[in-house]
Amino acid sequence: MESTSTDRFLVSPRHLAGAGDRLSDVLGPLIHLFDWEHVHDPASGHITVDSPGHDLLLDFAPTSTHGTWWTIAHHDPLWKITATHLTPLEPLAAITQALPQLLGDMRHADRIPLTTRSVAEIADLNAWTTDGASFTSPDGHCTMHYEPGRPWRVEHSVYDGFGTHWSIRTEGALPEELAAQFLTFLATPDPVERAHGDIPFLALSEARLTPLNERHPLGAHVAHALCGLGVTAGRSRSR
Repeated sequence: MESTSTDRFLVSPRHLAGAGDRLSDVLGPLIHLFDWEHVHDPASGHITVDSPGHDLLLDFAPTSTHGTWWTIAHHDPLWKITATHLTPLEPLAAITQALPQLLGDMRHADRIPLTTRSVAEIADLNAWTTDGASFTSPDGHCTMHYEPGRPWRVEHSVYDGFGTHWSIRTEGALPEELAAQFLTFLATPDPVERAHGDIPFLALSEARLTPLNERHPLGAHVAHALCGLGVTAGRSRSR
C-alpha cells in the first residue's frame, strides 16, 4: 500500500529526514522553562526569543523556501549560528536547549544534559570518517567541517539533488560544546519521526524508513533497529 503524505515513519539517518515538525522542541524550553522573552508575528510566523540579559537572541524567520530560517547570535563575545530551512530540528534543539547552561543558568541541567565528548569522539562512535579537518557521514551525504577553536559549518545534500540541501554556518568564537551538542543529536543512529510528505523526495531511497501505521510485533523502534542489521521481525519493513 502506498504511503500518504501524512503517514508517519521512523527515519534514519537523521540528516536525511528533513526538518520535521518539532518546532516546539527548539523554542519551547527557552520560553517555558527558562522564561526567555519572545515575540511572535502570526502573519509571517516570525519568532524572536531573547535571553534575560539580552546578550543572546534567537531568530526564526520562515520567509524563504531556500533561505536561512534560523539565526542564533551572541553579542559579547560576538558569535553567530545560521541554519537553512531543511536542517533537522533535533540537533538544532540540542543547541538551543544548551544555551541557558552556557549563560550560567543551571536550572533543569538534570533534564538537559550536555555531552562531555568531543566532536572527534562523537564522529568516531557513529562511524563518521575524517580527513583531519572535516567529518563525513557513512553515506557521504553530510559533512561537518570542524577544527577546534575555529568557526565550523555543516553541508548536506543527496547527489546535489533539489530539496535535499541544508547547511549550518557559524561565525566567531563559539563555545566548543555547541558543535558537540549538534553532532551528538545528528549522528546518533536513533531514528526520528517524520510525516512521509516531510521527508525530501530524493532522500526516500537513501533513508531507512519504518512505518508507524503498521503493527510491529516488537514495536516500531525495535523493528527499525533490526532492519538496520538486516533482520526482519514479523511484518517489519524498512521501506
